[in-house]
Amino acid sequence: MTTDTHDAAPTRPRVERSRGQGQWALGFREPLNANERTKADDDGLNVRARIENIYAKAGFASIDPTDLNGRFRWWGLYTQRRPGIEGGRTATLEPHELSDEYFMLRVRSDGGRLNLAQLRTLADISTRYGRDTADITDRQNIQLHWIRVEDVPAIWEALESVGLTTAEACGDTPRVILGSPVAGVAADEIIDGTPAIEAIVQRYIGDPTLSNLPRKFKTAISGSPHQDVAHEINDLSFIGVHHPGHGPGFDVFVGGGLSTNPMFAQRLGVFVTLEEIPDVWHGVVQIFRDYGYRRLRHRARLKFLVADWGAERFREVLETEYLGRALSDGPPPEAPPERRDHVGAYEQKDGRYYVGVAPTVGRVSGSTLASVADLVAAAGSDQVRLTAQQKLIVLDVAADRVQALRDGLATLGLDPGPSEFRRGAMACTGIEFCKLAIVETKAVAAATIDHLERALPTFDAPLSLHVNGCPNSCARIQVADIGLKGSIVRDADGESVEGFQVHLGGALGPDASLGRKPRGLKVTSAELPQFVERVAGRFAQRRRDGETFADWAQRAEEADLT
Repeated sequence: MTTDTHDAAPTRPRVERSRGQGQWALGFREPLNANERTKADDDGLNVRARIENIYAKAGFASIDPTDLNGRFRWWGLYTQRRPGIEGGRTATLEPHELSDEYFMLRVRSDGGRLNLAQLRTLADISTRYGRDTADITDRQNIQLHWIRVEDVPAIWEALESVGLTTAEACGDTPRVILGSPVAGVAADEIIDGTPAIEAIVQRYIGDPTLSNLPRKFKTAISGSPHQDVAHEINDLSFIGVHHPGHGPGFDVFVGGGLSTNPMFAQRLGVFVTLEEIPDVWHGVVQIFRDYGYRRLRHRARLKFLVADWGAERFREVLETEYLGRALSDGPPPEAPPERRDHVGAYEQKDGRYYVGVAPTVGRVSGSTLASVADLVAAAGSDQVRLTAQQKLIVLDVAADRVQALRDGLATLGLDPGPSEFRRGAMACTGIEFCKLAIVETKAVAAATIDHLERALPTFDAPLSLHVNGCPNSCARIQVADIGLKGSIVRDADGESVEGFQVHLGGALGPDASLGRKPRGLKVTSAELPQFVERVAGRFAQRRRDGETFADWAQRAEEADLT
């Protein structure tokens, strides 16, 4: 519930209850699980020296298991899934049985910002070290695969030579900060949040006082009226607003997150200026560090603390214990436009244009990124942005070069005028590389999109199709029009095959809602294209004027959703 006042602080949780949660601020510092013990034994940031001086020289077999399965993440490294292990065995095998001797590498690009030198470097690393793999994630960064530990020092050297890093790209740390991909250029922007993102990264990323959080911490900062960073499901978000007395600034949300226990973020009811963001961010992260639950990993996200405390108590602790001052009350953001992804060509405030394209479910390659860099240079630009919807945007394009850029990107399969199905699709890594996955995602999603474009060529309503390989919702399945959670299901012959549990009618925005799960509705991967065709076709036939898919799916009879 939203609140703009905070007259009295709620009673603190009883110490007896909190002891079991391992909250540092209440004096309970003894590690309560293996993950907490690993972090207490050595800061994850320290593993870099061992990677450079020992593991890269002696090879994969020399890696200490506690580093391999824990601290490597502080530098963006996860072992990827061993090929050939079917999804039904995911939950039955130990990590070392699932792990291959190659790594996924996640590169930070806070705010999704990349210049041409950085884009070319990522492309070169992909082709030189990563078997030409590259995925645009919904965290606005690039993820590579097939990385050998022997090559990591050279990769770091290349990245850091152009101002990129993998520091705290994973792990129990402040992860990459989402930002509006058109910050600083959009004609309708309320306020540019880029200086705050840059200040946070410069001051705090790599700070050992913040490198042992209870779990990962996700931040979003956007001054766009499109609210293009999914603030409803981040740990902490700053969203642009106009204050009647103070002008443009930011509203603050805390405690969002999906996975197996989805919760929407709560408004604190405060108004924060651009200059105040880094201090407020630091205060919130410290609350998470000090009061966050550390006993059970599945309850260690900030959303559980916020749910227990409430927004009023959280604000009181932030102001009195961490900021030492009261924050101004502020207004909520206005409802955003329907589109958040910036796909298409739009005039910037300086008269130039930005051009947004839709790679199919974020799948690109190093070769593709190199070709994109050539097109960007030919268009006279030096700036590319990645989005929180797995899209790519080129900024600063002169009007007379827009069409040539659009045409060139289209030849690479990066469509600036995609179908609604291609535009609205997202997919996680899936069983191809992920040790948690149960099913294939990206190839299944791409095949489904191809089928839908042929079967429903005149479909013209926004439709988000999110495909996830496991219950963890990296692809935000609960807030999609059609969200698909990977599962082993029975086919018509009773055989166990890859498939999905279906969520329908999820949405972000002022009327954010979780998708409904029609009773027993599961589909096999093979049946998926026809299933989506049926449901999308019924929506197109039966929707009311102005009705979204989410609205229709929430009111439809279950028979219409199968």
